[in-house]
Amino acid sequence: MPLVKKKHPLAIRWFHWINFPILALMLWSGLWIYWANDEYSIVLGGKMIFKFFPEWFYNTFNIRFNLAVGMAWHFVFMWVFMLNGLAYVFYTFFSGEWKYLVPGKDSFKNAIKVTLHDIGLRKELPPASKFNGAQQIAYTSIIVFGAGSVITGLAIYKPVQLSWLTSFLGGYKIARLIHFCLALSYVFFFVIHVVQVIRAGWNNFRAMVTGIEVVAVNKNAKENEV
Repeated sequence: MPLVKKKHPLAIRWFHWINFPILALMLWSGLWIYWANDEYSIVLGGKMIFKFFPEWFYNTFNIRFNLAVGMAWHFVFMWVFMLNGLAYVFYTFFSGEWKYLVPGKDSFKNAIKVTLHDIGLRKELPPASKFNGAQQIAYTSIIVFGAGSVITGLAIYKPVQLSWLTSFLGGYKIARLIHFCLALSYVFFFVIHVVQVIRAGWNNFRAMVTGIEVVAVNKNAKENEV
């Protein structure tokens, strides 16, 4: 028989659904900025394997001549992204939600088991909990990455006024490279996150929308508990 359980508080759901479009818009406006100096590529043995980003990419999405607009929107979205992130961190700390999110001593071992199960190399899943080890590591990492994006973003946006910060990060080029790598990590997280949500099914998605999930309860197990 099904059992309806509360899973995600309203505040957590709001933070999640605000952050998703804001981060997507920041990535998009960031592309306008990056286009003006697209210096990064993957090189092996002196030969360029891949350039971020190919010419066809800019042509397809019409990402040209928008540097000033991109910087303006990127800075606006940054404030929303930062304030939403700070509110999320404060809420999880004072509400006690951090206990479910922050990785513990068994989280890495649990994450390996979850990963092996997801790629088909392990049949059994670890015991169910609100967030498994892989989720704890991923969601905590995103918070750290978010802080890194704000810090490196400020360092490359105001390298003269915040020269001490830019120098601390290793200079403008290093700060920009870190900022770029963090942006790529969000794209990677997005893809994995969406795939995992699809794999988990409607019940998991509904929990992030409504805050509740429906759990199948074995009648015999329930009677034994009583």
